[in-house]
Amino acid sequence: MLLALHALIEERNLTHAGERMTMSQPAMSGALTRLRKQFDDELLVRAGRGFELTPLAEDLRPVVAEAVEAAEALLGNQRDFDAATSTKKFSVSMSEYAMTVLSEPLTRVFAEQAPGCTLALDPLDVRRDQVETQLMRRDLLVAPLGFEFPGRTQPIFTDELVCLVARDHPRLRDGALTLDDLMEMPHAVAEFAAAGDKRRPLEVEVEDKGLGGRNVLVQVTSLLTLPFAVAGTDMCAFVPSRLARRCVEILDLVVAETPMDPVRITEAAHWHPRREKDPAGVWLRGLLYDVAIHLEDQLD
Repeated sequence: MLLALHALIEERNLTHAGERMTMSQPAMSGALTRLRKQFDDELLVRAGRGFELTPLAEDLRPVVAEAVEAAEALLGNQRDFDAATSTKKFSVSMSEYAMTVLSEPLTRVFAEQAPGCTLALDPLDVRRDQVETQLMRRDLLVAPLGFEFPGRTQPIFTDELVCLVARDHPRLRDGALTLDDLMEMPHAVAEFAAAGDKRRPLEVEVEDKGLGGRNVLVQVTSLLTLPFAVAGTDMCAFVPSRLARRCVEILDLVVAETPMDPVRITEAAHWHPRREKDPAGVWLRGLLYDVAIHLEDQLD
């Protein structure tokens, strides 16, 4: 019942809690009925199409999470994970950029080493009120350093920002732009409102390198759309080099040399502390690390 309570409090949804516990919705509904009787409280109350936690359930949330974490830590050393025979379903949320870099090599190696397992990849939601929920529900999150996510963190791979412009841009001189060019010409940037209006780490880095007063003409909410926004215009955009290499030919763009110091970005794995010693989680992080080492060798 402790695990059922934990699932209900975290998911706030009978169906999702049932999927997490491998229980039918009627069975999970019965568990909720017993828990309500145990605590003499509704725990979950209907709010529109979903549920909200009662004040008591909110108070129970950290206590229950700690109890489950302690139980899993106690039992974890007794469990083994054999990738070759397991049928576990792994779930990983990634930033859109990390998805373009990691999804192909990770899924290929995953299929080779864990043929009976499945890997669910979905986009990362960096809103502060969603990150903790994703950490609880996912085996891993992959996102750039700089958002100060809770939980455990391990850098995976690095990249360098490059400046993309149209191949026939009139300001290009021998494939280069001056700092004055960068200050005067229009820019396209990827920004969005996260918790506390926190900006993307890569945009902060660009501004810290001397382009704080640049002329921002276009803002997009997806990093992957920046090359498309720049193509055929007099704008420029700073994007990770791995993304730039995929786009220059099909969009008739070039990477312009600039006088700016290199801007490095780092994508990292994030996971909940309760998964620290989980054998399956340890295996997945090791697999991701091996893939990342290969990616870094390619960049060098």
